[in-house]
Amino acid sequence: MFIGEYRHNIDTKGRLSIPAKMRLECGEKVYVTRGNEGCLAIYTVEGWENYYQSLMTLPKRKAEVRTFIRLVTSRATDCEFDKLGRINIPLVLRKEGNLEKECVIVGAGDHIELWNSETWDHFYDDNMDHFDEISENIDDLD
Repeated sequence: MFIGEYRHNIDTKGRLSIPAKMRLECGEKVYVTRGNEGCLAIYTVEGWENYYQSLMTLPKRKAEVRTFIRLVTSRATDCEFDKLGRINIPLVLRKEGNLEKECVIVGAGDHIELWNSETWDHFYDDNMDHFDEISENIDDLD
């Protein structure tokens, strides 16, 4: 389970240190892909396999499903940790997530999200104002 919020800088080569608490749960490599609301999603090998399998169960006769699968998988990549506990995020994904310097690493339960710090701050502030409403409406999503 991934929880917490951490702020780290990504260097010009795309290397980002993942917090030790999270890294211990990741194994030797992770998968990075496009997330929602402008973030990147980081999955363990097992988490990626589960996510990928859920994508493969979607009805591919629907154009939206095919498009979604293409957008998620076309830029997905596996990243191994270096000796300093960093992963190297490819330029194409850094552009997707608008990652330039300060990043926010967010535990999202079954995966990690990687946000541009300004985007995260706006997202959090905008949604925190509606926390109670969102909480009440979750039951209606089923």
